[in-house]
Amino acid sequence: MKLDGIRVLDLSLFLPGPMLTQMMADHGADVIKIEPPGEGEPVRHVGWMAADGVSVWFRNTHRGKRSLVLDLKNAADKALFFQLVDTADVVIEAFRPGVVDRLGVGPAEVRARNPRVVYCSISAFGQTGPERLRPAHDLAIEALSGVVSLNLGNDGKPTNPHMPVADALGSLTALSAVLMALLRRTNTGIGDTIDVAMRDATMAWLPNVTGPVFAEDMVPDVKSMRSFGGNAFYSLYETMDGRHIALGGVERKFVVNCLTALGRPDLIQTAMSPPGSGQAPVKAFLRESFLTRSRADWEQWFADKDVCFAPVLDLKEAFEQPHTTARDMLVRDAEGNLHIGLPIKFADEPGQIDPHVPRLDEHRAEILASLWAGG
Repeated sequence: MKLDGIRVLDLSLFLPGPMLTQMMADHGADVIKIEPPGEGEPVRHVGWMAADGVSVWFRNTHRGKRSLVLDLKNAADKALFFQLVDTADVVIEAFRPGVVDRLGVGPAEVRARNPRVVYCSISAFGQTGPERLRPAHDLAIEALSGVVSLNLGNDGKPTNPHMPVADALGSLTALSAVLMALLRRTNTGIGDTIDVAMRDATMAWLPNVTGPVFAEDMVPDVKSMRSFGGNAFYSLYETMDGRHIALGGVERKFVVNCLTALGRPDLIQTAMSPPGSGQAPVKAFLRESFLTRSRADWEQWFADKDVCFAPVLDLKEAFEQPHTTARDMLVRDAEGNLHIGLPIKFADEPGQIDPHVPRLDEHRAEILASLWAGG
């Protein structure tokens, strides 16, 4: 696999760091999860538990990794950590800034010991700046990034986002940075130190909605913006049975195809007007039309029409879709446990799920034996 031979020491907890290292493990990296004494990784015990007592969250962020408990405040355990550093390619940590330095396992100490290490720190606000020490999880970061203000309910008030956008973008940005640093190391022989802030990563993904701010120095009128329902053909509609559908493409050909089939070609020009109040007649027509049939009926009606249409599926329905199965995005292991599949599909050396979920400190003897053997 693509990352065979790469060893990762993962000090991170919860979601951004573990998702990064999970993707590396799925593609061949040897990921050693350094867990704190006591209960170890907190998500071992968070959320829904499968029949075997493993949390769904932990299974889908830690499969295929090896577990080693180390108390980094303990001199002997810290010495073991640095022995592992000698063999490592990547170190991932996601503590609040300054913690790893106080523990003596920060990038300066690690890279002095092994200059080839790529040391990546993921934090809420980064290692510099006036808010670097501020505590925050995903929701607070989304709020401070302006994302929550864009996520309005039907009452026009902000509502909780339903996906951990800051966690996800922080994780994927850090993964990209780690892989870039490893690629560069092939030429220089030297690793690097990476500072990824989840707030930075989130704000970097807002180019499609920053127009009013950058061009006019004004606060966006969210409901009038194309991305948030201001365009009739980029919006959600209720159906007769209380379900919903989505129209998700504003290109003229899709508008023409849909309105012609619905018998209202006279609305085409109005539908092509800028997002906002000018779209009201089209939205009203579509709203009334979609209330006349069930979601299933509309799925059938749209089946032979070239229109960006989708039923709004619940999460269970999404995982039960034939396309999900065809893409191997739902995997059942030999014990019957379900896993989210691999989103990266390589033609050569494809990734592979190792369904084994490590017990706390399961691999201590194995890892220590390898150190004593010189590897």
